[in-house]
Amino acid sequence: MTEHVDQKVTERQGLRKVWNVSEFARRYRLDSREENRLLKLLGPFASEQELLMNATRTPIFR
Repeated sequence: MTEHVDQKVTERQGLRKVWNVSEFARRYRLDSREENRLLKLLGPFASEQELLMNATRTPIFR
């Protein structure tokens, strides 16, 4: 079954950005333990919102 998608509707609402969890961890400089935790929690791909809400980064002190 196919469905017609109106281009104006998708431009207005926008699409959810889906990230590779490993790429997200590299971009946000997460350590390997946090990357593994996110992989177990969300799988290899997740939306940007899910990753940002679940990622924790350890503070870097001087």
